[in-house]
Amino acid sequence: MSGKKTPFPTKLCIKNRQAHFAYTFLDRYTAGLMLQGTEIKSIRMGKASLQEAYCYFKQGSLWIKGMHIGGYIYGNLYNHEEKRDRQLLLQKKELQQLSKNQAKGLAIIPVELFINQRGFAKLAIALARGKKLYDKRQTIKERDLQRAAPSDLAIG
Repeated sequence: MSGKKTPFPTKLCIKNRQAHFAYTFLDRYTAGLMLQGTEIKSIRMGKASLQEAYCYFKQGSLWIKGMHIGGYIYGNLYNHEEKRDRQLLLQKKELQQLSKNQAKGLAIIPVELFINQRGFAKLAIALARGKKLYDKRQTIKERDLQRAAPSDLAIG
């Protein structure tokens, strides 16, 4: 054995696709998660969902509610609760900025869940403003125009 550790696979990326449609992102942060034993194993297997999740402040710290992490197959008695509230780990300065902006009526939305090079689960969150109906229509229109436009790179 060579003694060198192989890096963790970082291909896992669980996204909240609906968030891009419903919100305009103003600022992004990367937060750590406080997880229980079998939760990280389930995340590495891809059994997580951010669709109904949102972030809120409780006693000066940031928490995520509604994030679903499926049960671990081999967890039996020691399996975790699937939809429990989990604490997010951010620096004090970032927490103060987020709490100040949330008081202005902005939302804190989880965007994607990923595993970093060290093997820790990280959550990308965004400070966001909700889109109005006309904003959503404009987004759809721009996306359709990009699809319909002929590509500049012609194969010849």
